[in-house]
Amino acid sequence: MKRDEPRFLVDGMLGSLARWLRMLGYDVEYKSEWEDERLLKEAARSGRVLLTGDLELYRRASRKALRAYLVKVGDRDEALHKLSERFRLRLTLNPKLSRCPLCNTPLKPVGKREAEGKVPPSVLRRKRRFWICRNPGCGKIYWKGSHWDKIKDTLRKVSDRRG
Repeated sequence: MKRDEPRFLVDGMLGSLARWLRMLGYDVEYKSEWEDERLLKEAARSGRVLLTGDLELYRRASRKALRAYLVKVGDRDEALHKLSERFRLRLTLNPKLSRCPLCNTPLKPVGKREAEGKVPPSVLRRKRRFWICRNPGCGKIYWKGSHWDKIKDTLRKVSDRRG
């Protein structure tokens, strides 16, 4: 992540969007259990852009002069499109930049040896490249499977909207 890239704080209504932004390599804090007041305090403390689907929370953040963006809940592609325009986000999947969709920790490449026993044997036979979450408490392993193509298709459609 570059220093000038936005960092986000996402409210409980936008968990799917948080995962997508993390896959794109953006630093996204997502705390589904946090109350509005705690989100506002964290946005003020951290300088993160608050993404919310809650109009009242958005208004409260704006009154406090916090950076906030109101996201239409339920249309992930439209949300990605609008965010990409507003914040000039990259809409490309790059495992070197990606963060763990579950915990926001950067990924690192690992070989078959490190993946052995942690992925299905059929995946280990077919794939050569894997990425693991650097967070030892998470350690989730990722690879370019059929989901990879679906994600890239979605991002292509969203990018096409930008023209």
